[in-house]
Amino acid sequence: MSIIDTIKNAISSGVSSVGSSGDSVLGIDIGTSTIKVVQLKKHKGQAILETYGEIALGPYIDTEIGRVTRLQPQDLANALIDLMKEANVTAKDVGISIPFASSLTSVVEFPDVGDSKLKQMIPLEARKYIPVPINEVMLDWVIIPKDPIEQEWRRSQGEEGKTNNDKVEVLLVAIHNEVLNNYQTIVSTANLNVGFYELEIFSTIRSSLGHGIAPVMIVDIGASATKVYIVERGIVRISHLINIGSQEMTLALTRAFNWNFEHSERMKREHGIRDGYSGEDIDTHKKITDILLSTLGRIFAEVNRVLLMYEKKYGKDVSRVVLSGGGANLPGMSALVKKEVPVEVELADPFSKIVAPAFLDQVLDEVGPEFAVAIGAALRKLKM
Repeated sequence: MSIIDTIKNAISSGVSSVGSSGDSVLGIDIGTSTIKVVQLKKHKGQAILETYGEIALGPYIDTEIGRVTRLQPQDLANALIDLMKEANVTAKDVGISIPFASSLTSVVEFPDVGDSKLKQMIPLEARKYIPVPINEVMLDWVIIPKDPIEQEWRRSQGEEGKTNNDKVEVLLVAIHNEVLNNYQTIVSTANLNVGFYELEIFSTIRSSLGHGIAPVMIVDIGASATKVYIVERGIVRISHLINIGSQEMTLALTRAFNWNFEHSERMKREHGIRDGYSGEDIDTHKKITDILLSTLGRIFAEVNRVLLMYEKKYGKDVSRVVLSGGGANLPGMSALVKKEVPVEVELADPFSKIVAPAFLDQVLDEVGPEFAVAIGAALRKLKM
């Protein structure tokens, strides 16, 4: 059961219910503060939205909605069961995403010794890049085809060996067996049939990017962390974890105003960082904005560092930045990022890949970035 099939193919809290069917599939995204599900069905070559939903995990350990949690598999299973009931989920066949933080990914150079020898060499060499015993992880990999444009750029640098004709790049992916065992406990307790596990980035690529070859950066702002990926020709060239997420913004407000977490979370969502606020307390809005910008400034300083690192290593510019995750929905976020990074910026729009009732258009536009992973997992299950 490959955990990077999507890459191989590329190389070659509201709930809404809008229908149900026996041939349906379910995409599941278990995050640190919420679980999200999307149920789809294929009809005449199109993916049809049947239901979707989200549930907060905080109440399952008697804490606030929006809090980062570390629940046991049984508690996560209970939350998933509750969500499926609330969202009227009928599908039993599922695809499930694995958090990026629970994995190791790396692009590694190997001698170009042919595919058969590489298959023998990679598991042995992978030990150097995986900080746990190799028998404790599920290991997968894919050989990255050489890019003629990149090879020409390296040749133009005039440095010996830069054409890398005697090297190949391999994308390594490893997931700890304990993580997979925990997910198997969750789906079996929920009485589901799991078809595959894949890293959340591959689900996001499927739901949020087209088939272009230009490098694209995905910035996924989650509750506990921000994930940054640069994807080129369907390949994750660079991945980077920033241990600052949307919860840190809420906690900064609690410290500054002495508010409780729930109130800080609500004020963050209401005020955001947008210009032109016309509410009564302009001074409070300005202070909230300044505090949020301080946290976001640390995130996007790292984002720009990753951009520069990629451009220096590969001699290419990133064509655009795609924002996903719940943090991308913060009011004013898109406008801020357009100022912070020197490339085109857009919000992920995964619901554009599927057919949904017109009356849901506005709601789906608003929540789209949050459901990128769940939709991507469901699309893979539909083989779309």
